[in-house]
Amino acid sequence: MSTRDRLSGNEAIATAMRQINPDVFAMFPITPSTEIPQYFAQYVADGRVDTEFICVESEHSSLSACLGAEAAGCRAVTATSSAGLSFMNEVLYVAGSLRLPVVLAVACRALTGPININHDYSDSMAERDSGFIQLYAENNQEVYDNYLMAHRIAEHKDVRLPLMVCEDGFITSHAIENIELEDDDAVKRFVGEYHPENYLLKAENPLAVGPYGVSGYYMEARVAQAQAMINAKQVILDVAEDFYNTFGRKYGLIEEYRMDDAELAMVIMGSSAGTAKAAVDNLRAKGIKAGLIKVRVFRPFPAEEIAKALSGCKAVAVMDKSEGFSACGGPLFAETAGAIINMDNRPKLIDIVYGLGGRDYTVDTAYTVYDRLADIARTGETGPVYVHLGQRERMEK
Repeated sequence: MSTRDRLSGNEAIATAMRQINPDVFAMFPITPSTEIPQYFAQYVADGRVDTEFICVESEHSSLSACLGAEAAGCRAVTATSSAGLSFMNEVLYVAGSLRLPVVLAVACRALTGPININHDYSDSMAERDSGFIQLYAENNQEVYDNYLMAHRIAEHKDVRLPLMVCEDGFITSHAIENIELEDDDAVKRFVGEYHPENYLLKAENPLAVGPYGVSGYYMEARVAQAQAMINAKQVILDVAEDFYNTFGRKYGLIEEYRMDDAELAMVIMGSSAGTAKAAVDNLRAKGIKAGLIKVRVFRPFPAEEIAKALSGCKAVAVMDKSEGFSACGGPLFAETAGAIINMDNRPKLIDIVYGLGGRDYTVDTAYTVYDRLADIARTGETGPVYVHLGQRERMEK
């Protein structure tokens, strides 16, 4: 039975962790994810979990400890942000290649430089090809729900990949919202126990973890890893369907918002989607056929689903809350452009990089994007395809 409560995103994640009661939590603090291990440490001190709580000397060490625990057959978790995620870089790729289903909570935050502690997706997007599944949340309810689904997805026999549960630093990590919490016993039944088929401490089946991949075998291992990511799409949908049947909240790979007859659309992620939905509602009230696609799952990327959702649009703005430094757009734009490349009737597509380092994104800002899309739909001319939104103009002397 659900209960109503008021929690920040960080406390929602820590609560989900407590309900799941993982075997190992290896922690190292970094803003704005630090509250997650803080809350969990109190649960350990109060005897509400029997998790082995390990304080290590760095983020590299925290994920390394999780890998050792997972290889030994344990369910292991940790949390980080920004430079902490970057410091894990080497181990992230190891986790993916070893097929160890660690669940990593990421309170997404800008990367240096210059030094900034506010929200954008430069940290998680920098690790998009590490082999981690990536789930993104619009609000605190979705943060909590994503975490409840995470272990079942990551640990599934057809997947066995690590997974990032991504929230927006400070925007959802620290802001308090009303959410529905599920009963502890119901969560335990839904998530289930972790029973890996093979692990280091299984005496009946000795194995090595992380051997040298010679040329004759390396590619086969990578192809198997790639196939696991392909398999993850259906597993994510299956787990979400069971979640809906169990708890009544429905999720997909993407959320289509007022897209049935949309001619102008945004592709966007995270908390900014809630802001953009308000703009869509107001534009619809004026008879403008605006819509929105919220990308909930970035890895595996829902290319077919996005292409189908955009098939009736005339002009589309992809909203990148990270800078790809490709000179032609950000990572979400690159993925979306690839998704629609073979469509017979492609919409005009532009990339808008916005919100870097916590720069505000408002309903009025969203209006300016839809105004530009209306001009593109009317004239057929895209103008600059790759632009930045909200920055101060340089003053020429």
